[in-house]
Amino acid sequence: MNMNRELEYMFVQCARVWIPDAEEVWKSAELTKDFKNGDASLQLMLEDGTSIEHKLDPKTKNLPYLRNPDILVGENDLTALSYLHEPAVLHNLKVRFIDSKLIYTYCGIVLVAINPYETLGIYGTDIINAYSGQNMGDMDPHIFAVAEEAYKQMARDERNQSIIVSGESGAGKTVSAKYAMRYFATVSGSTSEANVEQKVLASNPIMEAIGNAKTTRNDNSSRFGKYIEIGFDTRYRIIGANMRTYLLEKSRVVFQADEERNYHIFYQLCASSHLPEFKTLKLSSANDFLYTRQGRSPVIQGVDDTKELSTTRNAFTLLGINESYQMGLFQVLAAILHLGNVEIKDRDSDSSLIPPNNRHLTAFCELVGVTYQDMSQWLCHRKLKTATETYVKTLPRLQATNARDALAKHIYAKLFNWIVEHVNKALITNIKQHSFIGVLDIYGFETFEINSFEQFCINYANEKLQQQFNMHVFKLEQEEYMKEQIPWTLIDFYDNQPCINLIEAKMGILDLLDEECKMPKGSDDSWAQKLYNTHLKTCSLFEKPRMSNRAFIIQHFADKVEYQCEGFLEKNKDTVNEDQINVLKASKKFDLLVELFQDEEKATSPTGQVPGTGGRTRLSIKPDKGRDKSSKEHKKTVGCQFRNSLQMLMDTLNATTPHYVRCIKPNDFKLAFSFDPKRAVQQLRACGVLETIRISAAGFPSRWTYQEFFSRYRVLMKQKDVLSDKKLTCRNVLEKLVEDQDKYQFGKTKIFFRAGQVAYLEKLRADKLRVACIRIQKTIRCWLARKKYLRKRSAAITIQRFTRGYQARCLAKFMRRTQAATIIQKYQRMYVERKRYRQKQAAALVMQTILRAYMARQKYQGLVREHNAVIIQKRVRGWLARCWYKRCLVSLVYLQCCFRRMKARRELKKLKIEARSVEHFKKLNKGMENKIMQLQRRIDEQSKDNRSINEKLVSLETSSTAERERMRGELSRLRGVEEDAKNKGNQVTSLLEQLEKLRKELSSTQKEKKTIEDWAQTYRDEMEKMVSELKDQNCSLKKEKDDLNRLIQEQSQQMTEKMARAIVEKTQQLETDLNEERSRYQNLLTEHLRLEEKYDDLKETMVSSNVSKPGHRRTDSTHSSNESEYTYNSEYAELEEGSRAAEDVTRGMDTSLTLKLQKRLTELEQEKQSLRNELENREDQFQRARARDDVEFKKARGAELEYESLKRQELESENKKLKHDLVEIRRSLLGNAATGAGAPGSPAYKVVLEQLNASCEELEVRKEEVLILRSQLVSQKEAMHHKETMTEPSAYVEDVSKLKDAGELKQAYIGLKDTNRSPRFIRKPLEVSDLLSRLRSAAPDFHKLNEDGELWLVNQGLKETIRLLEHQLQTQRRGYDSEVESLRGELQNVKEENNRQQQLLAQNLQLPPEARIEASLQHEITRLTNENLELLAEDPTASREARVTILRRMVDLMEQLEKQDRTIRKLKKQLKVYSKRIGEMGAQTEGQTSPGQMVDEPIHPVNIPRREKDFQGMLEYKKEDELKLVKNLILELKPRGVAVNLIPGLPAYILFMCLRHADYVNDDQKVRTLLTSTINSIKKILKKRGDDFETVSFWLSNTCRFLHCLKQYSGDEAFIKHNTQRQNEHILSNFDLAEYRQVISDLAIQIYQQLIKCMENILQPMIVSGMLEHETIQGVSGVKPTGLRKRTSSIVDEGTYTLDSILRQLSAFHSTMCQHGTDPELIKQVVKQQFYIIGAVTLNNLLLRKDMCSWSKGMQIRYNVSQLEEWLRDKGLMTCGAKETLEPLIQAAQLLQVKKKTDEDAEAICSMCLALTTAQIVKVLNLYTPVNEFEERVSVAFIRTIQTRLRDRCESPQLLMDTKMIYPVTFPFNPSSLALETIQIPSSLNLSFLTRV
Repeated sequence: MNMNRELEYMFVQCARVWIPDAEEVWKSAELTKDFKNGDASLQLMLEDGTSIEHKLDPKTKNLPYLRNPDILVGENDLTALSYLHEPAVLHNLKVRFIDSKLIYTYCGIVLVAINPYETLGIYGTDIINAYSGQNMGDMDPHIFAVAEEAYKQMARDERNQSIIVSGESGAGKTVSAKYAMRYFATVSGSTSEANVEQKVLASNPIMEAIGNAKTTRNDNSSRFGKYIEIGFDTRYRIIGANMRTYLLEKSRVVFQADEERNYHIFYQLCASSHLPEFKTLKLSSANDFLYTRQGRSPVIQGVDDTKELSTTRNAFTLLGINESYQMGLFQVLAAILHLGNVEIKDRDSDSSLIPPNNRHLTAFCELVGVTYQDMSQWLCHRKLKTATETYVKTLPRLQATNARDALAKHIYAKLFNWIVEHVNKALITNIKQHSFIGVLDIYGFETFEINSFEQFCINYANEKLQQQFNMHVFKLEQEEYMKEQIPWTLIDFYDNQPCINLIEAKMGILDLLDEECKMPKGSDDSWAQKLYNTHLKTCSLFEKPRMSNRAFIIQHFADKVEYQCEGFLEKNKDTVNEDQINVLKASKKFDLLVELFQDEEKATSPTGQVPGTGGRTRLSIKPDKGRDKSSKEHKKTVGCQFRNSLQMLMDTLNATTPHYVRCIKPNDFKLAFSFDPKRAVQQLRACGVLETIRISAAGFPSRWTYQEFFSRYRVLMKQKDVLSDKKLTCRNVLEKLVEDQDKYQFGKTKIFFRAGQVAYLEKLRADKLRVACIRIQKTIRCWLARKKYLRKRSAAITIQRFTRGYQARCLAKFMRRTQAATIIQKYQRMYVERKRYRQKQAAALVMQTILRAYMARQKYQGLVREHNAVIIQKRVRGWLARCWYKRCLVSLVYLQCCFRRMKARRELKKLKIEARSVEHFKKLNKGMENKIMQLQRRIDEQSKDNRSINEKLVSLETSSTAERERMRGELSRLRGVEEDAKNKGNQVTSLLEQLEKLRKELSSTQKEKKTIEDWAQTYRDEMEKMVSELKDQNCSLKKEKDDLNRLIQEQSQQMTEKMARAIVEKTQQLETDLNEERSRYQNLLTEHLRLEEKYDDLKETMVSSNVSKPGHRRTDSTHSSNESEYTYNSEYAELEEGSRAAEDVTRGMDTSLTLKLQKRLTELEQEKQSLRNELENREDQFQRARARDDVEFKKARGAELEYESLKRQELESENKKLKHDLVEIRRSLLGNAATGAGAPGSPAYKVVLEQLNASCEELEVRKEEVLILRSQLVSQKEAMHHKETMTEPSAYVEDVSKLKDAGELKQAYIGLKDTNRSPRFIRKPLEVSDLLSRLRSAAPDFHKLNEDGELWLVNQGLKETIRLLEHQLQTQRRGYDSEVESLRGELQNVKEENNRQQQLLAQNLQLPPEARIEASLQHEITRLTNENLELLAEDPTASREARVTILRRMVDLMEQLEKQDRTIRKLKKQLKVYSKRIGEMGAQTEGQTSPGQMVDEPIHPVNIPRREKDFQGMLEYKKEDELKLVKNLILELKPRGVAVNLIPGLPAYILFMCLRHADYVNDDQKVRTLLTSTINSIKKILKKRGDDFETVSFWLSNTCRFLHCLKQYSGDEAFIKHNTQRQNEHILSNFDLAEYRQVISDLAIQIYQQLIKCMENILQPMIVSGMLEHETIQGVSGVKPTGLRKRTSSIVDEGTYTLDSILRQLSAFHSTMCQHGTDPELIKQVVKQQFYIIGAVTLNNLLLRKDMCSWSKGMQIRYNVSQLEEWLRDKGLMTCGAKETLEPLIQAAQLLQVKKKTDEDAEAICSMCLALTTAQIVKVLNLYTPVNEFEERVSVAFIRTIQTRLRDRCESPQLLMDTKMIYPVTFPFNPSSLALETIQIPSSLNLSFLTRV
């Protein structure tokens, strides 16, 4: 009743069913009428619209198969289908293969792989990494998922695994096995440097060359079966491999069908016959040989046989088969080809012969090294042995040909076995194998038109494998039911044991075949009769064909197969002429051939191989030792051998956990993504997939957890049905929904359903949702309709309101217009009347105006004529009067002139008479001078009067002349007026005539004017028209101009934008290149770190292995340091050695000291030689530079060279002295070795002590000389920059550069030398104990042995001195002139400075005597310098002599200082002696105090009161406290306590303050050791606690802060500009640590990468669960039915990661870094990397999980991304670039939600998904899966449209994102505002030994 109810419910109208079809196997149809119980047929409609009637079987009444719901179509697991039957399986595979381009599908425990006949990009390393570590059900089906499951189970269950790959030829078995092995090789790696995984992969091309061939179904078909065991060690890394082969198809060597080829190796050799090394093989084209031309298809399209041979040879080389063996193999193969061409002819009917000098036989004999006669003899004859005699029998041609082919097959089989054996030898290892994974690549079930012995063996093997498969599936089902504690019912499944018994049991087919082979006259026909007699009536699986007596039929598990008996016996015997074998064994020239046949007497596998050889196997079957191998095993038939090897294989598989891969061939034409249903169904039946489905369908195939069932079918429950107990809720609901209790079972954690029940529940759910949707639609539509009605009503009211308003406005407008018209009429009429009146008035006025004007003109003309006449009369009368007046005046003047002339003449005559009388009188009366004088005066006065009168006359004459001229001019003017008057009178007449003429012309002109006006009007109209046209043209031209301008502007804007984009792209490209360089550099650092860690691990391993060896001490590498330093461990060892040496000072000296001294002597000599070479090179350099300079520069350079030569000579003398001292030490030690020379107090001991003390003091002095010289040069350089104070070094160096005489140079050098011996620069001499401890150290450093590198420092000092002197000379020469002027201006400042210095000198008098002397000397030097400046300013020419004088005075002062220095040293030596004596006395009495300690303590300590100094931000520590500092501050520091309680970066500040003090005291050794210890200690703590995020973050922050401190206080202008004045006072003064900054920057990069890896390890398990699987928005995406392989549930359970888990973890990361004081920019880079990892991992899993590609999942992803963005916004990190890294994921989520139907949708998708590659877009569209029935699938045509539009994209074809990619990190400079002097050291750090300075 219940069944009928369900049927009636399921078989209703519109239900879809499957019906059989001849072409498509199964065809889909839809019911057009409900089915009722008792109906004999179904009314159906096909998909093409055809209506049919499907009649039911009247006997069985079986209904057709129902189709699964659309949401289940395309599932990853076939067992997830509700209806499990053949059409459902076939349709699901077809949809996945054709529509989604997915070639892998699960079927329970089986992976079904369909050959796409196309190269797919789904096997890259990124895909391998994506599947590594994943559960098998969590990702889409893939061969990598099966391999990962096998690898994981091997590691988890400690059980060996097997992967069984089967399928027919061309289905892709070999490729699948190859990819499985590649996965193991990539994931596990190898433990040795032998690259075993590469060798395993290299075996593939070899085996393909010798075992694969082209067939009609496959171009690369494997013609043998193989089982490869890949061995692993305890850490599950590949250590080796072993290969076993089965049933090589030897017949292919001598025969190939049409369109087939022989084995690839033959064609490769023929294609490479032109190579020089193959000339001896005498090969040619493949068409020239019988064994390679029978298939008539010698070439495979797309395959280059020459290149393939090169690959094969490389693989041989990689596996250790050398060139000689390779050529031997090729000789054998070439010999086989030549043997096939040997022509055998008939001699008679019973015999045959080979013609003499057969070319191919000759070549064969030469290649294998046998004689032509023997080979030709035994190819045509054979020996027959009887009990008494042996005789030779001739062979007919057919038998001889068969014997030739048998020999060729036998040779090839031997060669195949030899290669397999040597491949196994190359893959074997000496490491103990812990476990293995076997990969079985074996032929599938085969059936052809003619089936022979090979197909029989293949199908026999498949029967065995199918039985094993059935048992395994049955076992898994039973285990599942027992685990869930549900009632177990026996499932009836097909058991093929009867078929196996038919073949292999006693008196079975194989037994009868072997028995017939033993018969002397056994034949195929007699064997067939035995089969018929034995099995025809007793076994139902055995049948006889109707039309044949030489064939039989066996009912296999897959199909019936008819076998032809012909050839069974011959192939089973596999006989070879032993005489031919003996001939080959007798070859003396070809050792390889003899090696092939040396094990001829042993039992062979079906291919000739000994079963079980070729590698170590944990499961083996030992042969019976009682058998005689030489006599019996050799006679084993092929069938017997194959049965034994197959049994071994089955034992191996049964002892392992199997994993199944079934390969399907979709079509016989090798078409890409073409699906032939007939061929597919045939293979599905043959490979056992349908049997798996049947077994699953017989039980409870659908299984749901209670939580999943509740989540999926919550819609079917009422509110009252929902209880707190989910299990009870599911039970109650299921009992109501499904009344038949047998349809389901309740387990412990799951509900088990029969086949079809899930579809029934899905239909109920869909119906309920449909009803709900209808109700929602009804409500929505009602709401929309009411809203539409209200909207229309409101619109109608609005329209009415506006209409009425419009009408009212129209009426008002009409009334206004009427009133306006009346007014317009009134004014119009008034205007017309006014215009008429004004016209009349204007006419009257014109007439009056004309008349009045005429009368006025007439009157005016009369007045003008009268006025003109009066003027003429006036002018004429005036002219006549003037003329008369002038004539009168001229007459009067003339009369006056004549009269005056007459008077003047008279007067002149009188005067002349008087003059003559005076002269006479003078002659007569010379005494009358006085009178004459008086007369003379009178004459003078008269002459004066005369002159005045003359002047008056002249003026009168001038005035009269002027008046006369004026009168003449007036007269001429009057004459002209008269003439004008006459002319005017004449002109009046002419003017009257002209007036009359003009009047006539006026009338004519008026006529012309009228004509012209008419023409002008016409012309004006034309011009106006033309102007308007021109204006229009102008407007159009302007418009065009504007358009062109706009176009030009747009183009310019576009060009500007284009250039801007190009600049931006170029900038982005440069930034990308920079990031790539950074990434490459940081990857190199990562690789360097990995190699260092590997090196450290190896070193630790060596130490642990050699820990028992006495005296062994390890020295670590310096890691990233730029110089060779002691590491942290070696420093511990050094200090321990030093302490032991200090304790053993008083015990004497042994012979090791002599060796140490000899070593030191050698090093000193080497150093001396290197110094000499360096100085010579420098001298040569100076000479070359001197030749290019001018004379003055040459002289200065010569002085410098003399100066340097002096120093070099002194150094050489010092070195000779040291050498001499060490020779004396050696002699004294060797001479007194037998008399206790090393005892304390002995002469040798005293000599050693004295010499060592003297040497130490002298070396100390030399070192101080170099250091003070460097400090003086630096001071002088600073003085040149500031020009404020001229100190001693600047003047001194300047004077040195000016010296000419070598004597003066020498004297200056001696003065400098004496200066360096001043007390101010003397350090405490090196103690003997310290020297001995350094000499006894296990790995003495060169600088340690040479007392901190004295000679090296001397050399460096010389170099720096020379460099600075060169720079000084060039600077002085360039700036000499400008310096003179500046010095003159600074004279006053210098004088003021002198006054200040005098005041300071007065203050210094209060200092202690020693400091007072030093200060006074300094002041004296300053005074001399100032005097020098004054002299230079006054007289530059005499400045050089003044400088020499001042220098001499300075030298005198230095000599005085030297004398005081000697006195002080003498006192110190005495103090040492007294201290030593007191120490010896104390050691004798107490034995506690060491001499070294007593030296430092004064006998009577005196407290010298000093003024307290301010804290300078430095920390001082002793050398022996360095280890304690590193230990307390780095190794044992707890980051959490420091981060919570103290200031961020405190360890970095403390380390830098210690470094500052070392720089302050100018101790380079201390700086070096501190930095090296710090770097190595940080590396050590990170190696120890590298998985702790807090520790890594803490030291990343402190390392960056330490790096910033080194930059901030380095003195570089780029870094100090942000400092305060106080911080600039703390700048490092002596050392340039730029190289160490780079080292620390590299260390920071390594720590950053370690931090990213640590975060990735923490985030990785959370990402997929939180971003994809967890339903952040509950109820949006329901759980779909799943198959046997359950996925991770999206329901929240305990331990399940959610999005909140990710956000909490991100917040924890952020807060930790903020607490540690990490730079904000660095935090942004870390967050960007975190978000990239989240986005990449999420997107990769989305691309590999079909169940996640749905609309609802896209909504979940977008919501999750929005939550991440909100987190960024809360933390203020939106600008860090983290959001952009999620863009691919955002676009993928949008792609899941957008419409995917039309071309517009495709265009929108292409423009939207710019961050996704084409492969990713297409993959998402292919994987898109509806979760509910309301969603639609993406059509194939739409996907093709997308691919076409994206074809032109230039991008990487890679599918997955690189989750291992790390963005290159940068460390922007971030100066600290914290002042060093304000830092307080807490007592919790245990750093009380540090002293604040």
